Amino acid sequence: MKTENKIKLFLVDDDAVFLKSLEIEFLQSADFTIETFATGELCLENLQHTPDIIILDYMLDGINKTAMNGIETLDKIKAFNPDIPVVILSAQDKIDVAISCMHHKAFDYVVKSETAFIRLQKIITTIFRFRKMEKELSWYMERM
Repeated sequence: MKTENKIKLFLVDDDAVFLKSLEIEFLQSADFTIETFATGELCLENLQHTPDIIILDYMLDGINKTAMNGIETLDKIKAFNPDIPVVILSAQDKIDVAISCMHHKAFDYVVKSETAFIRLQKIITTIFRFRKMEKELSWYMERM
């Protein structure tokens, strides 16, 4: 498959082992182009690579205690391009954290668990179904 037809996925997590395992899972499950980043700052520096979806850790302070957290990174991503879907991934299993992420315009919130990868796959499928419906509706509206 040509690179331009692949889904470009940014994975952002300060846990190197988790980040690598997530990358391997995605590469084994579908035809993705993946870029990984250990900090929100590195992700932001590479937004010109036009990711289709960003999966972003909530905390991001494991390597550098002064690093931007996931919410700060999410806000800057949305300021750069509000149309990039961002899914927050976190060990925080608290409803108020999930609600805060959604208020900051995250597409979804996933708790790190044994089923997180399956949930992420379903969310990515949903995002692309939604985009396809938007394109079809736009095409239809142009012809009216």
